[in-house]
Amino acid sequence: MDENYCRRESGAGISSALVFKTQMPSISLHKGAARQESFGCSSRSELVSLVQVYHWVEMRTKMRIMGFRGTVIKPLNEEAAAELGAELLGEATIFIVGGGCLVLEYWRHQAQQRHKEEEQRAAWDAMQDEVGRLALALEALQAQVQAAPAHSALEELQAQMREVRAQLCAPDPPATPQAASACKGQESAQA
Repeated sequence: MDENYCRRESGAGISSALVFKTQMPSISLHKGAARQESFGCSSRSELVSLVQVYHWVEMRTKMRIMGFRGTVIKPLNEEAAAELGAELLGEATIFIVGGGCLVLEYWRHQAQQRHKEEEQRAAWDAMQDEVGRLALALEALQAQVQAAPAHSALEELQAQMREVRAQLCAPDPPATPQAASACKGQESAQA
C-alpha cells in the first residue's frame, strides 16, 4: 500500500476526531445553558415545548408497542423537560458534527478515487501509445529484413571467407611452421 495513502488516511481520521473532540466543550456549554434559567426566556420555553412534544411522541410509541392503547400521557415538569432538552440538544449536536465529519470523509474519499482512476487511465493510455509505437517500429524492422537480400549476402560472405582461407593456406611456402599447421587444421576441419 502506498505510504502517502496511509498518511493521508490517518491524517483524515485524526482531523475528524479532532473536530469531534473540539465540539465536546461547546456541547457541554449548550447543555449547561439549556438547564439554567439564563438560557433565555423564549428559547427555554421553546425548548421545553419541543421536549414536551418529543416526550408525548416517545411515550405514546412505547405504550402502543407494549399494548396500552388509551393511556393518558402526563407532561413532564419544567425542570425535567429542561434536563431532557439539554440532553437532546447535546446528542443532536454530536450527531450533526459526527454526520458532517462522515459526509466530508465520504466526499474526500470520492475525490481521491476519482484522482486515482484518472491517474490509472492516463497510465493506461500512455502504455497503449507505447505499444502502438513499438508495433510500428516492429513493422518497420520487419520490412527492412524482408527487403534486404539475406541469402545472397550470406552466401557472398561465405565465399569471401573461403577466398581468405584459401589465400592464407596457399601453396606458397608458409612464413612459419605454425601457420602451415594452422592451414592443415583448417583444411581438415572443412573436410
